[in-house]
Amino acid sequence: MAGRRAEDRMSRTVIAGARVFDGQDILGTVDIHVENGIVTAVGDAGHEGSEVVDAACATLLPGLIDSHSHTADDQSLRQAIHFGVTTELDLGALPELMVALRRRAARNTEMADVRSALIPLTPPGRHPHRLRKNLDDPDWPTATTAAAVPRFVSERVAEGADYIKAVVEDGHALNTPVPALPEELIKAAVVAAHEQDRIVIAHALALHAAVRAVNAGVDGLSHLFLDRPHTPELIAEIASRDIFVIPTMTALASIAGVPAGAELAAHERVHPHLTAPLLENLKGARNALPKKHFDYALASLAALREAGVDVLAGTDAANAEVPGTAHGASMHDELRLLVLAGFSTIEALRAATSLPAHRFGLDDRGRIAPGMRADLLLVDGDPVTSIGDTLTVRRVWREGVALSTRAGR
Repeated sequence: MAGRRAEDRMSRTVIAGARVFDGQDILGTVDIHVENGIVTAVGDAGHEGSEVVDAACATLLPGLIDSHSHTADDQSLRQAIHFGVTTELDLGALPELMVALRRRAARNTEMADVRSALIPLTPPGRHPHRLRKNLDDPDWPTATTAAAVPRFVSERVAEGADYIKAVVEDGHALNTPVPALPEELIKAAVVAAHEQDRIVIAHALALHAAVRAVNAGVDGLSHLFLDRPHTPELIAEIASRDIFVIPTMTALASIAGVPAGAELAAHERVHPHLTAPLLENLKGARNALPKKHFDYALASLAALREAGVDVLAGTDAANAEVPGTAHGASMHDELRLLVLAGFSTIEALRAATSLPAHRFGLDDRGRIAPGMRADLLLVDGDPVTSIGDTLTVRRVWREGVALSTRAGR
């Protein structure tokens, strides 16, 4: 299927007999009614004139939202939706690629929908340029003074940025030191972005970088500091400021040499659906830090949960640029790692559905309720009992249109 078909947009579907997780809680076994790409009713509203999908012994979830990815091509978004990720939130992309990609994805229900920060604010020639040195990127726009930041932000918004990213990175956690973004520039980015109704997400892999970002007033942290153990003071400050955190545990496992990606690549529901290069990338790891640093991240994540911080599931999937990750597939391991850190399965599922929708202002998705987009994921089994059941994908819908191929089958 090339994209959304007119007859599919006008179709009526009843998904009958599934246990339903609505993005917040388990509703029990109820019917979900979909018409013109929107959920119209939850419960018994009759089946006449509708296609009935028998969902017995399965669980229906909102389509998953990956809160941290990087993509520049159609195939990544096709791969994501194949595994039930119906929305990707990109945290750094070239506008000449992303703007056109976003238009294509909006029209094509065989691809995950996508939002993007476009070019992040980072010092000239610094992170992530050192990771992309062989990709022939053009010179990225930047700002080197606080006075220049408002123009930088305005230019990104004019290009179509949905939110702003600031790279607060000194390279310490990746064993490649680089000058970091000064705190006054982060503060200026927050002020300028908020004036244009945009939130600011800060990349921070080191604890002191996270402290600078928090002090500057960012809305969210992407990645979780793993260079050292957390401090109670930082956790309390994140909670008191209502800052959300996208820990990207799959990417952190790669940095610390934990073989999470390799184990996922061997899963019977994963390896048949990835090309050989993507499988090799998923098996890979950065190995920049000893394994104990991943234990620091797990402990920090548990502390954030205990403090009531909103934690959003995101993978940092970027194909060859981030070893140990894969679009779509890695989201399921992200959920597993949240549970490993002490999250309940319900909390983990919220982190991939209603919470990112709320924190990123995506008011039309992330929940199953009348009036919401029919972005839906049907899985065999019960992820509330066993989080690994999210990988047993039976069917995926985007805006009420069923994906023409099914992951894990």
